[in-house]
Amino acid sequence: MPVLNKENLEKYLTSLYKGNVIITSINEIGREGTEELKGFGYGVPYIIRFSVNNEVKSVVLETMSPNSFGHDHFSDRAQNLLWDHSSFNRLPRHVRSVDVGAFTHEGNIISAGEAEEFFIITEFAEGQGYNKDLERLLKTGTLEHADEARAKALAEYLVSIHKVKINAPHLYTRRIRDLIGHGECIMGLIDNYRTVYEFITEELLQKIEEGSVRWRWKIKGMNHRLCQVHGDFHPWNILFREGTDYTVLDRARGEWGEPADDVATMAINYIFFSIQRHGRLEGVFERLFNVFWDTYFSTTGDKEMLRVIQPFFIWRGLVIGNPLWYPTLPFDRRRKVFNFIENLLGEDEFRPERVNEYLG
Repeated sequence: MPVLNKENLEKYLTSLYKGNVIITSINEIGREGTEELKGFGYGVPYIIRFSVNNEVKSVVLETMSPNSFGHDHFSDRAQNLLWDHSSFNRLPRHVRSVDVGAFTHEGNIISAGEAEEFFIITEFAEGQGYNKDLERLLKTGTLEHADEARAKALAEYLVSIHKVKINAPHLYTRRIRDLIGHGECIMGLIDNYRTVYEFITEELLQKIEEGSVRWRWKIKGMNHRLCQVHGDFHPWNILFREGTDYTVLDRARGEWGEPADDVATMAINYIFFSIQRHGRLEGVFERLFNVFWDTYFSTTGDKEMLRVIQPFFIWRGLVIGNPLWYPTLPFDRRRKVFNFIENLLGEDEFRPERVNEYLG
């Protein structure tokens, strides 16, 4: 594991900012107390606060964790971080990337040819994850003033970025291929389920995988839909401040893709939180689901998405249904997530008003 000390980090930032950098604090995000970055954990983000040229700045330093979701090799992680740096700054409202670099086991900043691990430096954005809003609603069941406005703002944001199109059929085909076979997507998630967990058997997972491959052949030629996307538009990647002022984080898996990807990734969270509270889509979460969905579709008129979004919901269903991340989710709630997945395997046209039927 790399060793990175304060002195080496100050040298690196001094060269980056063209001025004498003095680090005032290094904090693991979510934990108080200044730490020396010696043997720090892969994938753990640190806020670095420093002064340079009579300015006080804050940046985030983060590596990527080795794992079995397509990040097994050093080159996998390097690819992701190099892409992050090249693309973050081209998406509106995204936190800005300052630099991407690499360090040795001793913590020296070096040329890429000798790199042991890469890291990325981004600007620090204030705010609270949108997941905190949904967690509050899970407890209280009561909408606050900003809740509907935020759901609407998120839908409008997707409308705005999805307007940007590109004519590159091969990129659409790849995006759909990655949806099925990438280590972070359907097959990678299936490979990281336990062999047997409650009702989740190998036979069930094979059925989902085979059904997803059929979906690939249905939609992979719809390259006219290719547009700018975020690629990982879930509540944990959105930081709200006051009202509808927000910043997005960590776009992923390519700048261009299928707009249903972003829509499904957010929409399924309203369903999931509602399942946890009610066992179905109702109450405040149904209201927010409808605000988000109706805002997007009333603006875009993209009815074709209803014949494309199913495998994206299946992918995200495999995320929220996975006991690796939600080990305490009650049996009947997890079963509803898988009902949703299985019902969408054969549903040619997604109908938002039928969500509770899909959960049944």
